[in-house]
Amino acid sequence: MISPCIPIEKHPLSPFLPDNAKILMLGSFPPKQDRWSMNFFYPNFQNDMWRIMGYLFFENKNYFVKSDDFDKKLNGFDKQNIIDFCTKYGIALYDTALEVKRLQDNASDKFLEIVKITNLQDLLEKIPFCNTIVTTGQKATDVIISTFSCTKPSIGDKVNLNIHNRLISFGECLQLLVPILCLLK
Repeated sequence: MISPCIPIEKHPLSPFLPDNAKILMLGSFPPKQDRWSMNFFYPNFQNDMWRIMGYLFFENKNYFVKSDDFDKKLNGFDKQNIIDFCTKYGIALYDTALEVKRLQDNASDKFLEIVKITNLQDLLEKIPFCNTIVTTGQKATDVIISTFSCTKPSIGDKVNLNIHNRLISFGECLQLLVPILCLLK
């Protein structure tokens, strides 16, 4: 049910779809822009996604963090470094919701009401080498399950989806992404 009197927010970013994308990482929806440290995915400096990727790939949790040249204070994520990384390793990024209502003034999936979901089949057509979808939260996982009528993967496992005669593995981020990324390293 769509909540009345709460404004609808439209997704502020375009999908990031490198030509060589093998992995599509899907969240639910970005936080409010006043929480961003960059104009890209997982922009909230409190979110650990880019720190985890830095640690996994470069053994440095601050690999994707930029610092102030004057006092070396950590102050946000390095968008260009992240784009270069995702392009090199074939990681596409987007979200499962195009339009949402925030039921509370935060970025929690628990308080996001999806008004319009992303057309995931159209998105996948734009990245023909993609063979894996990973989700970064429960709401994104729920959208995949309902869109493709599949079961939720067990912890540490994946579900195979047949989308337009194309086999695509699906799992939740920390369950599936870590072993895949370690193989790409």
